[in-house]
Amino acid sequence: MKSQSKNNRSASDVGSSNWLRHSFSPFRTATLRGLGFVLPPLLTIVFFIWVWGIINSYIVVPVDSALCSATVWLVEDIRSNEEIQAQLATGNPATLLKQQGDHQTFQAKDGVALVQIGKQWLPYSVVETVNQSPGNPVFATANEYYDRYVRLRYLKPRLVVPATIAIFISALYLMGKFLTVGMGRFLWHQSENLISQIPIIRNVYSSVKQITDFAFSEAEFEYTRVVAVEYPRRGIWSMGFVTGEGFRDVSTAAGQPVLTILMPTSPMPVTGFTISVPKSETIDLNITIDQAIQFCVSCGVVVPEHQQTSSALEGEVRRRFEQVQNAAASSESGNLAGPNTHNETSSE
Repeated sequence: MKSQSKNNRSASDVGSSNWLRHSFSPFRTATLRGLGFVLPPLLTIVFFIWVWGIINSYIVVPVDSALCSATVWLVEDIRSNEEIQAQLATGNPATLLKQQGDHQTFQAKDGVALVQIGKQWLPYSVVETVNQSPGNPVFATANEYYDRYVRLRYLKPRLVVPATIAIFISALYLMGKFLTVGMGRFLWHQSENLISQIPIIRNVYSSVKQITDFAFSEAEFEYTRVVAVEYPRRGIWSMGFVTGEGFRDVSTAAGQPVLTILMPTSPMPVTGFTISVPKSETIDLNITIDQAIQFCVSCGVVVPEHQQTSSALEGEVRRRFEQVQNAAASSESGNLAGPNTHNETSSE
């Protein structure tokens, strides 16, 4: 009796768990479908925000700082306290020192009104411009005033970003031109040889260089078609790109034409290895180069629609069904035509 009641209890628990699982299944399916809809655009936005953050941190900010420093160096007019004291000693302080607003200014020989900041003197126009839009706590030094002044007067955000992009593109252009000539090419090869001798760094550098060469190189890979090969053993099919004909000696040894095939590795198709395979042992795949790269990058998840097994089965079932319908229609039309023919013959 105890065992029977225990079995009944376990059966009821299983039934309740199955009911709970089936009740939760629509919610889970809808949630996963919504997640699949939201993730692609969300990850795309996150990726571009991440790229912009890198560009802003390592390109825009350094270029902006360099432009600000150069502009300050060109326009700054900072005078020492000793210079002002010397002018006061040779002139009348009552006429040289004037009150403008909250500041006591000094009228220099060149007519510029100066304001004392610490032990240095700045033009009154600079201090007034900064005080109207400080953006930060009160500045303590003349350099801080001029840095803020230059950003307010010359380096406005709507001008900095286009200027930064223009400078960066110009620098890339000049660098590309320089690296194509003899001296630039020599220096580039020497720097790469130096990097290749540094442990750890050379591994990271080589991987990054392969990716950038694949993405930005003007040279196009002459992939003629996509094939499937039984590799690394019989029964295991691998996808590869045909790059050309194989070695003549290999073709002679194989007794038939040989193809050179690049076998890409997932998820980075820029890396891989090259093999030579008899032409008769390859199967041409009805997919484009882009579809093959997508298949490789996604580790086999993204399959062209016309190559999906379910789609192929559905197409075959649909074709068979249409054949049966056509055959049934032909048979029915033949049965209908038979009695009419018989009646016509009898009447004659």
